[in-house]
Amino acid sequence: MQSFFIAAPGTGIGKTVVTTALCWQLRQSGKKLTALKPVISGYDPDDEQNDTALILKSCSITPTEEAVEAVSPWRFAAPLAPDMAAAREGKPPVDLEALTAFCRNGGEDYMLVEGIGGVMTPINDRHTVLDWMAALGWPVILVAGSYLGSISHTLMALEVLRARGLSVKALVVSESESSVLLEDTVATLEKFLLAPIPVVKIPRIVAQGDLWKHAPPISGICT
Repeated sequence: MQSFFIAAPGTGIGKTVVTTALCWQLRQSGKKLTALKPVISGYDPDDEQNDTALILKSCSITPTEEAVEAVSPWRFAAPLAPDMAAAREGKPPVDLEALTAFCRNGGEDYMLVEGIGGVMTPINDRHTVLDWMAALGWPVILVAGSYLGSISHTLMALEVLRARGLSVKALVVSESESSVLLEDTVATLEKFLLAPIPVVKIPRIVAQGDLWKHAPPISGICT
C-alpha cells in the first residue's frame, strides 16, 4: 500500500480539489483506495459541498452519516483551527495518538489523508499538522496556490517539511483567483526548489459538485 498526506501552506488553497481528483483518477485506473479527511472544521452536514462529502462522492460513496463518520470522525462546526474549535464547542481536543492510529487503519492499494488548514495549523494545545505528518512519516503531496504571496508561503512550507525529515512526493500548484499568473508562479517556484520535486499545475476549476472530473491528469504523482 502506498500512503500519502495531502497538505498545504494554508487553508482554502485546493487540498480537496487535489484529493478528490486523485480519488477519481486512481479509481478510474482500477486502483483501490481509502481517502480520509480525519479532522474538519466549519463542517455543516446540510452542505453537500463540504470537503468530506466531496471526498466521499469522488469515491462514489453516498455521504450518509455513517460514511461521514468513517472518513471524518473529528468534526467541528466552527470554522476555526481544531484546537480553537474544540474549545469553543466544549469538545475534547484532537488526540494525536488516536488521530495517527486512525490514519493507519487501511489496507487498499492507496491511502490518502487530507490534512486541515496549513502545515503549522494547531490540532490541539501542543501539536500542529506538522506533528501529525511527522508521526505518520508518509510522503507529502503539497498543494500550493498562485495568489500573491504564495511563493513565499510555499517555500517556507517546503523548508519546514524538509527540516522535519519529511519527503515531498510532489508539489501541486492549484490556480487561485488572482492577478498572478499560474505559469509565473510555477516557473518561480521551480527556480527555488532545493531538491528535484515533480511540479503539477491545475488550472482553476469552475465546475460545481463533480469538480474532480474536470481536473487534469495528476494521478501519476502517486506512482
